[in-house]
Amino acid sequence: MSAPHNKIPMFSKEEYDDSKIRMQARLAAQDDDMWFVITDGPMNIMKANTAIAITAGAPQWIEKTRFEYTAEIK
Repeated sequence: MSAPHNKIPMFSKEEYDDSKIRMQARLAAQDDDMWFVITDGPMNIMKANTAIAITAGAPQWIEKTRFEYTAEIK
């Protein structure tokens, strides 16, 4: 009984553009924002800072910690 061989795909310079387009399409099919996360870095989930006085009606925004993420955000 033989085990399946999972090899890492090897890319050549000539096939790089095609591979990049296929990867972008695959990630877009999973989630529209996935490619932006890869190119721009992770998205920061923000919340209004209630500890500091709000001036002129505009709240100050701070990043949420991972412990504050809800199931909907994740």
